[in-house]
Amino acid sequence: MLSSRQTNKEIVRAIIELRETGLYMLKELLEAAQIAKSVFKYWNDRLPEENNKDTELVQAIKDIVTESHRRYGYRRVCLALKKRGIIVNHKKVLRLMRQYQLLCVKFKHRNRQYKSYKGTVGKIAKNKLSRRFKTDRPYQKVLTDVTQFNISASGEKLYLSPFMDVFSGEILSYRISPAPTLDIAVKPLEELIEQRPELDYRMTVHSDQGWHYQHKKWVRHLKRNKTFQSMSRKGNCLDNSPMENFFGLLKQEMFYGQQFITYAELESAIHQYIDFYNNDRIKTKLKGMSPVNYRKHTFNKIA
Repeated sequence: MLSSRQTNKEIVRAIIELRETGLYMLKELLEAAQIAKSVFKYWNDRLPEENNKDTELVQAIKDIVTESHRRYGYRRVCLALKKRGIIVNHKKVLRLMRQYQLLCVKFKHRNRQYKSYKGTVGKIAKNKLSRRFKTDRPYQKVLTDVTQFNISASGEKLYLSPFMDVFSGEILSYRISPAPTLDIAVKPLEELIEQRPELDYRMTVHSDQGWHYQHKKWVRHLKRNKTFQSMSRKGNCLDNSPMENFFGLLKQEMFYGQQFITYAELESAIHQYIDFYNNDRIKTKLKGMSPVNYRKHTFNKIA
């Protein structure tokens, strides 16, 4: 609950903003707010001084918002400020972001999901993860799926097939294609296994029951490289929820509200976003680090 001192300061701040519109007299605003003229004068004299003290903080917030392409909410801005040696209360950061219109924009949009299930065309694997989406080891549990983007301007479609490390949320490999071919799943799997460091434990790759993941080429590649296969139950997206959450985040922060004219333009934007997501986008659950920094920081300790 705000103290009377804080309440008066916020009321005076609002009165000043309303006066600047030229639509109201000061006397009318004071009567409507039921605040004495002496109280108004007290805070009116001090607010400019207070705002000057916040100049450097506001500029730091603006820099962070710009660098993140307006993708950070106030909590992540607080973490980014802390990394710069600026410790500030999250409520103040939220207030300043509201005051200077620096809040990230959320778009409500429902996008038709790509469905790769075509019945049983190969072998269905057991659900080895069973929604156990926690691990203290990189490359131990990896999730994959395919999502579709519709480019309304050209009528084209784009398909993205990423592989996510449950440990940090890092996108370890991915493929972009104009069609959901077998290669969109197999090629990034091959890249993943090739780049995987030597480990004293086996990796499990989890997917839905899409035809790509039932294909003999996919299954054979996993077995040849001593990698466990795991599959969600039919029609149960919660069995692969971190991957679904990434797709939602990607489209919210990069796709919705933007106008992409061509396939090449969208492809370039996805490459840029995944690079930003892996290397720069900090996460609260990763102690304020990006997925790549968290893996490097933790894996060095494990090694």
